[in-house]
Amino acid sequence: MRIAYREHLDSFAHDLIVMCDTVRSIMSNASAALIDATLEPAEDALSCAEPLEEIRKRCEDRAVQLLALEGPVARDLRQVVSSIYIVEDFDRMAALAMHIAKSARRRHPEHAIPVQLLGYFKEMARLVEEMGEKTRDILVDPNADVALVLNEDDDAVDDLNEYMLTMLTMRDWEHSTREAVDVALLSRYYERYADHCVNVAARIVYLTSGLTPHEYTEKQERARADADMAARFAELERQFSDRGRYPRTTE
Repeated sequence: MRIAYREHLDSFAHDLIVMCDTVRSIMSNASAALIDATLEPAEDALSCAEPLEEIRKRCEDRAVQLLALEGPVARDLRQVVSSIYIVEDFDRMAALAMHIAKSARRRHPEHAIPVQLLGYFKEMARLVEEMGEKTRDILVDPNADVALVLNEDDDAVDDLNEYMLTMLTMRDWEHSTREAVDVALLSRYYERYADHCVNVAARIVYLTSGLTPHEYTEKQERARADADMAARFAELERQFSDRGRYPRTTE
């Protein structure tokens, strides 16, 4: 029974990686369609809706089976619960990426955003692509310390989103109202996509440690402080021990 349970867990973990790869492909195609004003990658992104839904349903069924088969031990239970939430995060990430693809398709053959702002969106696309890659890495090899790095990447996306919204509201806007709305929405889609990557990272921290990211960070800081204190005490002990072993002589 335990072997079957472990096999179901492994299959669930594999489905999460497949779902992550599918979501990353959707976002990659959506960004290409937006930046290059091309139709084909937008259609490729939107065509993934059905296979992604199949994976999501399969993950839901696996979760029910895993919770019903056998009373899981603590780490196994954390894995099942974390995976359920990760599936929902991936589902939302796919929806956000498809919104980007739909915007590009709707404005084709024109750009959905002013050409002058393409550089900002290229950078956002690059950042979320890197975050997607790191998200996959921590699914393959769960590591709380690596997961926490995604918070720093998310800050960069947040800064770009805030900057573009500031351009819309604090400066003379030389483009149309429609373009202003598109820029605000598209920037928000990237920002929310990055937030969901951070959510997945938080689930991995919980899976590996049983702690929230904040609790885990505090624990790590306390451990480092304790280690530094122990090192200082050891050095003091060594110094005084050396003095006692070799007493100073007087003539």
